[in-house]
Amino acid sequence: MPRIYKLNRQDILNKLFWSLIFLLLMIVFLYASHTSKSVTNNPITNNMEINSELTSSSTTLTQPRIMLVAGGCFWCVEADLEKLPGVLSVISGYADGTAPNPTYENYTELGFREAVKITYNPTLVTFEQILIYALKHLDPTDAGGSFHDRGEQYAPALYYGNTMEKEIIENLISDMNNNGPYDVPLAIDVLAESTFWPAEDYHQDYYKKISSKLKYSYYRRASGRDDFIRKYWGNDTGPTLSWRKELATGSKVYQWTNYSKPDKSVLKLKLPELAYKVTQEEETEHPYSSPLDKNEEVGIYVDILSGEPLFSSRDKFNSDTGWPSFVKPITTTAVTEKMDKKLFSTRTEIRSTIADNHLGHVFPDGPKERGGLRYCMNGVALDFIPKTDMVERGYGDFLSEL
Repeated sequence: MPRIYKLNRQDILNKLFWSLIFLLLMIVFLYASHTSKSVTNNPITNNMEINSELTSSSTTLTQPRIMLVAGGCFWCVEADLEKLPGVLSVISGYADGTAPNPTYENYTELGFREAVKITYNPTLVTFEQILIYALKHLDPTDAGGSFHDRGEQYAPALYYGNTMEKEIIENLISDMNNNGPYDVPLAIDVLAESTFWPAEDYHQDYYKKISSKLKYSYYRRASGRDDFIRKYWGNDTGPTLSWRKELATGSKVYQWTNYSKPDKSVLKLKLPELAYKVTQEEETEHPYSSPLDKNEEVGIYVDILSGEPLFSSRDKFNSDTGWPSFVKPITTTAVTEKMDKKLFSTRTEIRSTIADNHLGHVFPDGPKERGGLRYCMNGVALDFIPKTDMVERGYGDFLSEL
């Protein structure tokens, strides 16, 4: 008769414990085996993110930013901007005055105007995207007020916190004047950020409070704001400008203006393998692998396929990340931005406007004195045109950008 062994509770727990340890070790082994299967020449998909974390803490990368916008009634501006993805909060209040502690009863006589303070995640939405979205939801052509409300206290304004933001605003206004839907030039004020004073509690979230949302709905409908938005923008009320896809550098036609990207089968034959994987499959070259990373020659960087200008040597800096880095594109319309949710995080992808090639990502850890952004690009997606060759190769108009 076989011998019967009785296991006590402790024996059972020990066996379960070691079984779990063995299972965890097997999982780690299988994962390590899978991730080690890489060829040195192959692109990677996460080194750019890893290097970013090495050069700047994750807290810095995701640290919220603040900006001010004035667009008339702060109830309406707050309601609109809170609907934009990436915006964390919007507070109604008063800006531009000099006296402390303004109230709804005296802010006008103290020289304030109604404004909102926006807190946003720069990895989800950019400063310029918020500006575009705001401009589409107010009347930037009226310097004497906003819709039904008249007076300087309701006049629209865009605010900047540094010279880079001021340049972004001015370039956007110029772009709107040249290509936008309005019949007259924009008349919106461009002002340095001033002290912002939050409005009284009952003004916050006015559009959704039970006690005030009916009054808000009636006021907004009667003000003419929504009719104005529909007249000039229709359903195109998002944080992008449709005409930027049509022409990347103004009204002049260049050799790259009408570029049409070939089929992927053709591109596979035309491009080196790594360049194809990066630009068409959104992969990433290894850090320090591109000679353009340390290139200090004066000139411009263009799209490897279309030749459209993307960045200037004037805006290049050494980020010590291993990828060519810039503080901004060569023009405000040179690149487009796209939300990227790969790698269990949300980043802002950068693509060339005309060729629509993947270039890299933008991070909020660049030089603060130049706007705080780092356009981290794959060198294999770029072609460098030295200053001495620019005229001959059709880039003479961009010498002023060096």
